[in-house]
Amino acid sequence: MFYHRKETIVPVDVKKPDARFGAFLLEQFGGATGELTAALQYWVQSFHITDASIRDMLQDIAIEEFSHLEVVGKLIEQHTSKLDQTEVYASPLFRVRGVGPHFVDSQGSAWTAAYINEGGNVVRDLRADIAAEAGARQTYEALIHASTDEGTSKVLTHLLTREITHAQMFMAALERMGKLDDPFFGTIKPDETVDLVFNLSKGEDFRGPWNQEPLFRYENDPKPNGGIPRAPVNPDDEKTPLATK
Repeated sequence: MFYHRKETIVPVDVKKPDARFGAFLLEQFGGATGELTAALQYWVQSFHITDASIRDMLQDIAIEEFSHLEVVGKLIEQHTSKLDQTEVYASPLFRVRGVGPHFVDSQGSAWTAAYINEGGNVVRDLRADIAAEAGARQTYEALIHASTDEGTSKVLTHLLTREITHAQMFMAALERMGKLDDPFFGTIKPDETVDLVFNLSKGEDFRGPWNQEPLFRYENDPKPNGGIPRAPVNPDDEKTPLATK
């Protein structure tokens, strides 16, 4: 069951409508890093999770993301309520589609479920969620820098803040599982190359904790070990007969 209250989670009050900025905001409505993507991603992930507490966390955050989608939609609605702005600031996208939000990004490309990153493994999903929050935070920061309306900037700062909070929640869940900084997960044991790193980008080479002992063995001049592959066997391939006199 879903329950919707008509009050937004934070006040939305645009004083200086800007249809062009409304088009920018579409990135967080129908874009890859937007609130619809996050809400659906976390909600669907919760169906895979056997840990009841992590499942509850994902569902709480998913519903908050739906409320953020509403806030972004209201911002777009208010920014496009007056399309009789100067041609410099008016957006062709809204002139064609009409005012308010649409399921497209800032370039007019339609939202797609391909944006959603879920895979049925709790560790894999939570790591994907941290990346999703980082992407959304970066987009909100860019929007705040482009905003000239105080009310809009205040709302966007709140939304940016919540991305940080959610990332911290995902990290805390991984830490409780002992998987925050452990790359091993799943049921398949890795092979003997798991701690081997190769210097494959020659030139100004650097060493650091990512290619040094005790975690890693470093191979400065790696050699291929696979040999030359066998020639293909394809009985259906075209054979050109030799010319005969």
